[in-house]
Amino acid sequence: MNEELMMLRGDKTLSSRELFKRIGKYVKPHWWRFLLAFIFIILNVICDSILPIMLSRLVDNFNSPTSELLKIIIFVAVGYFTLSLINQVFLYVESMILQRAGQIIIYNLRVEVFNHIEKMSLNQFNEMPVGALVTRVANYTTAMSNFFTNTLVNIARNILTTLIVYSIMVYYSWRLALIQLAMVVIIFIATFIFRYIVGKQYRQQRAYISDLNAYISENLSGMRLIQLFNKQKKKADDFEEKNKRLLKENFKIVISYSMYRPFVNFMQYVALAITFILGVKFSLTAGEIVAFYMYLSKFFQPIQSLADELNHIQQAKTAAERLFSLLDVEPQVLDKEDAKEIDHFEGKIEFRNVWFAYEKENWILKDVSFVINPKETCAFVGATGAGKTTILSLLVRNYEIQKGQILVDDIDIKDIKIESLRRAIGQMLQDVFLFSGNIKNNITLNDENIDDDRVNEVCKYVNADKFIYRLEKGLDSEVIERGENFSQGQRQLLSFARTVIHDPQILILDEATANIDTETESLIQESLQRMKSIGTMLVVAHRLSTIQNADKIICLQNGKIVEEGTHQQLLKNKGYYFKLYQLQLNNN
Repeated sequence: MNEELMMLRGDKTLSSRELFKRIGKYVKPHWWRFLLAFIFIILNVICDSILPIMLSRLVDNFNSPTSELLKIIIFVAVGYFTLSLINQVFLYVESMILQRAGQIIIYNLRVEVFNHIEKMSLNQFNEMPVGALVTRVANYTTAMSNFFTNTLVNIARNILTTLIVYSIMVYYSWRLALIQLAMVVIIFIATFIFRYIVGKQYRQQRAYISDLNAYISENLSGMRLIQLFNKQKKKADDFEEKNKRLLKENFKIVISYSMYRPFVNFMQYVALAITFILGVKFSLTAGEIVAFYMYLSKFFQPIQSLADELNHIQQAKTAAERLFSLLDVEPQVLDKEDAKEIDHFEGKIEFRNVWFAYEKENWILKDVSFVINPKETCAFVGATGAGKTTILSLLVRNYEIQKGQILVDDIDIKDIKIESLRRAIGQMLQDVFLFSGNIKNNITLNDENIDDDRVNEVCKYVNADKFIYRLEKGLDSEVIERGENFSQGQRQLLSFARTVIHDPQILILDEATANIDTETESLIQESLQRMKSIGTMLVVAHRLSTIQNADKIICLQNGKIVEEGTHQQLLKNKGYYFKLYQLQLNNN
């Protein structure tokens, strides 16, 4: 399996030390917030620890004269209320500090993950399930959010509570406290075993969740095909199998917790029984036994909650592994450190002895060389798999070539910033993707600097106005997911408008006129004739009738250029292009 794909699917695990070191990078800028929260946690634990002492004094003075007892009761009641109120204030302040810090951290992490995904090449996206990527950006960052805002503070509070409470227990009776410590050692051993078992279960659970989400995403996207071939039953069975696999893993986790929690509760009951039995033997007063009992509950409560915190820690650890595994996948196409920012291109394109393969040495292009001059229209023809679309993808650096050079205006595209290069190239593909929203936002891509007048001008230029202004809301007309409420030809015209409005100097058309009705095709052909004046145009088309007016036609076969010339020149040669043309002419 590809190493990057293994990392994405979670097959790579990080050591706890490495994991928390990387998490610390996000915590470091907010260290003062966590320190401040820690101070409030200390105050909170101290306040909480004083309450049993006050109650102990009341119990020990219960046989005092009525007037004195009344004073003690009032003192304890007022003190109890005051401390409880102060305690709640500390809890509120601490919670607000941590929530703010945690949410900022997760916001930054989510942005980092999304930006990292955007930098990946198309080749990497082909290997990475979309559902798995969505799970990482959405679900796993949420699990990390819970870790920063709740789990960390609970762990700190539990540790402080355990230390302070145990110190008070030692003060009351060191012998009784020592006996209770033995119970804690047994619980910690059980917790260590539990942590190991449930950690493996959580990793497996997350892998199954990611796989299930990827399966759902893929099949929702391909639902039309599934229904067309009546494969609903097969897909439902496959989904049920994956769902059952996840269900079984969830049950394993439930069973682990159902065994751990009762064991901890049982040990606490044993400890309470020992307190009552040995408390009198060790000469503790009634009030001290009551206080010891209350402290014992406070002592075991953090240990009991440790199971829940371990649950959250494992969830966060597994989520962090998945997120960091994704962030460790290096984008295959990156800017060089000294890459240039180019504001405008004349549009000269040159391929020099280019070799390219998607996998190892299964060459798609073999020593391909050609030159396209500025403002020329160049068409690429050939059988499926000849390398036509690959040439267009390499020009915009969707992939990196293995050998040779690709130049724009005599500059190697590897020396040009990717953003600068792609800004100058407008792409119009066969499968037009429209975002949900409205027509205007799909044309401007939410660029607020583009006003309505410019949008109207461009729509008229590419003939998109012919159908847009027949709609009730015009440019504000709704676009549903993937633009399914528009015909393929209408989507293509919107694609033309989207391309032209961003002022490209190089235009790419990859089967942009395929599968379109005759009326819309005439509008598109008229638009294309106008767009030729914009800049250099590269066209891929199976229908040779649509490229007869191209300045240059390059014929590809098995990844090599076999012919090059104008339509008339290639017909006179009676070579590869002539055979393709005759074949299409006879079929029509």
